[in-house]
Amino acid sequence: MTERWSRDQVLALAPDASSQKAAQGVATAGKWALRGTTGTVLYGECKGSGAKPYLAAVDLTEPAYRCSCPSRKFPCKHALGLLLLWSADGVPEQPAAPQWVTEWLDDRAERAAKSAARIEAARLDAARSGPARAEAAAATAGGAGSGVGVGGTHLDSAPGAVGSSPGAAPALATGTSLGGRAESVRHQRVAAGLAELERWLADQVRQGLAGAQEHDWDGLAKRLIDAQAPGVAGLVSRLARVRAEEGWPGRLLEEYALVNLLAIAYRRRAALPDALAQTVLIRVGFPVTREEVLAGPPVRDHWDVLGRRDEVQDRLTARRVWLRGRRTGRPALVLSFAPQGQPLDASLVTGTTIDADLTYYPGAAPLRALVAARHDTVASAGVPPGKSPDEALDEVAGALAEDPWTESWPLVLTGVVPGRTSLGGLPLHPRAHDPWRLIAVSGGHPVTVAAEWTPQGLRPLTAWDDETAVIL
Repeated sequence: MTERWSRDQVLALAPDASSQKAAQGVATAGKWALRGTTGTVLYGECKGSGAKPYLAAVDLTEPAYRCSCPSRKFPCKHALGLLLLWSADGVPEQPAAPQWVTEWLDDRAERAAKSAARIEAARLDAARSGPARAEAAAATAGGAGSGVGVGGTHLDSAPGAVGSSPGAAPALATGTSLGGRAESVRHQRVAAGLAELERWLADQVRQGLAGAQEHDWDGLAKRLIDAQAPGVAGLVSRLARVRAEEGWPGRLLEEYALVNLLAIAYRRRAALPDALAQTVLIRVGFPVTREEVLAGPPVRDHWDVLGRRDEVQDRLTARRVWLRGRRTGRPALVLSFAPQGQPLDASLVTGTTIDADLTYYPGAAPLRALVAARHDTVASAGVPPGKSPDEALDEVAGALAEDPWTESWPLVLTGVVPGRTSLGGLPLHPRAHDPWRLIAVSGGHPVTVAAEWTPQGLRPLTAWDDETAVIL
């Protein structure tokens, strides 16, 4: 039986504030003509504006959601309202679920089995063809690459066991599907684009940082896209935002240095260790396949879901979900993307622990991962193991030594006292100053806090108060 989530955890699943409010409006027993739970699934019939009630169900093991209402939000208010009732012990246990629920669960299980079979077949194929691929990669000047591709949208239920999502995340992998000739042509274009970038950066430093204008960065980013280096183009396009920040001269110089380092690393990639060369190609933005990541070696562990953060990037919303393994201690980042207004992956619930296989994208400091398979439900494991601030900084330093372009890293800090601008003596991100809820949870005493490290400071995600997760 799945351990009951808190109201805080349920509301954190809502796609927006209006969904939270609407869910609380239907989280009353009088709204539901039927409701029940078998321990692993919730179901109910909610009265709507029409003659027929809306049929809502939640598979707690994933979780996954289903509702017959026409809402495009995911999860919808009916699924959230049912979860709120359950969190308040307002859903009675039943020996069995109705037929429409079991049919939905059977369909999900069938899709998950097919997906698992495809992953296993891909792993066997990768094992058989590994030597041949390595030889082909050595024959081409650039080796393997990586990049971005957008998957489809699935609105009926949550992502399956392979980690797909509504508005699936762009996937990064080794890109061995590129032919030698096509890869060579692209490397020539990228090399020319990054050579121009190096010259431009040298001019910027020589002429002075204040001389750069937004249209300069926009034009350079467009030329880098034409040169088939979308990853570097993304780094350049955000420079305008850095220019608008407080203390921008130092920040802008840092960004210039990192972009220049990436251009030089690409030019000298043949002399780099294989893992670092893969990282450089990933940062530049070479095309890859999601299947190759799933075919990689799985890492099974009990993964604590530490928190998530949504950001709007151009016309896409990016969801970053942070995890850490109980046994391995490894951090992981699960990314999903969707156009604004479209549903995002809601299968990872902050404060829960999942028994799962994760497969990592290649690189010198692997962090981004996919959930390849889920296993049995894990009861609440309590407060996740953490580190002191000094130990956490050592971990971040190690990650930066492997991948200097690392922009964020999940940490669990133990025995820290939050302040208005710091956490355990470590500075908070400027946008995270005055974390009044965290300060209230701590009451001035040491607590355990999951936070996202960034070069600008920490972003608190979740705190544990008497083993109860408080989402910040």
